[in-house]
Amino acid sequence: MSIREIGCCGAYCKTCRELKDGNCRGCKLGYENGERDINKAKCKMKVCCFRERKLETCADCPDYPSCRTIHSYHDKSGYKYKKYAQSMEFIRTNGYDSFVKMADNWKGSYGKIG
Repeated sequence: MSIREIGCCGAYCKTCRELKDGNCRGCKLGYENGERDINKAKCKMKVCCFRERKLETCADCPDYPSCRTIHSYHDKSGYKYKKYAQSMEFIRTNGYDSFVKMADNWKGSYGKIG
């Protein structure tokens, strides 16, 4: 299991078509080996979570319940943003192992929770 394949926001990159098709490099992949420079990242969520706080996802952050950055992202219109929020809540409650066991069956970056 690699929690590096879980985006800061709750997207599950491992099963995402965009990543598989080469249209996305995922939220965190490539930073650990120097392929990408985290200092050039434009995503506020990634910069806060991954670079500044050194967390794997926003689910690990003690400020998650009151964070405007993550919640404004999850509040965007669109089904996937609500699903990413559900993923974050699932991880916070059940942990990464349970999340990955469930998410490995998905066809994209989100799926059925529970």
